[in-house]
Parts: sequence; structure tokens; C-alpha cells
Amino acid sequence: MIIEKRTYSLRPGGVVQYMEIYKKYGLQVQTKILGGLVGWFYPEVGELNQIVHMWAYKSLSERTRRRSKLHRTKEWQTYLAKQRKAELIVKQDSQILTPAPWSPVPKIK
Repeated sequence: MIIEKRTYSLRPGGVVQYMEIYKKYGLQVQTKILGGLVGWFYPEVGELNQIVHMWAYKSLSERTRRRSKLHRTKEWQTYLAKQRKAELIVKQDSQILTPAPWSPVPKIK
């Protein structure tokens, strides 16, 4: 199993608008197709103006398959267009994490 941690750095003050767009256009389709949402967060202390979300997958190939399916949907393309139009994202970082043997792991759909 792997965890993908995605961090989006936003323009100052952009978190609320980003979340509104995501909730309206992206949340339902992304959780339906990716299935393994571990958590969706934003910092209150430290480096601000970020969105961090984590997704669990059985393997890298499963991640590739699910993300490819997501990108082929009209709903996801609509969401991406709304985020691009809002011009909130300054930087994106994605990490693939492997849990330590003693780490609790989320259930994957």
C-alpha cells in the first residue's frame, strides 16, 4: 500500500475559495473514483495558504489507473477549469509515501 500526499500552495487568502470550488465541483467525482481518501486538511499554524490531502492506493499501478480514469471524466475537467480560472494555485507538490510496518493503515475501497 502507498499513500499519496498532495500539497497545494495557494495565493494568500485563497484557501476558502479553493475549498468552495473543490466542494462544489471536485469532491464528489474525486472521492468516487480515487476511493481512498485518508484526509483533506489546511494548516492553521506554520506555512499557511495550503491545502493538503492524502490518498491511499493498493499500489502505484492502482494509483495510475484511478488517476487516469479521473482525468478522463467531464466532471473532473470542469473542476480543473474552475480552479485554473480562479488562479489560486502557486505551487503543487506530490509525494508517494510508504507506511512503516507498525503504522496504522487506512482501509481502501
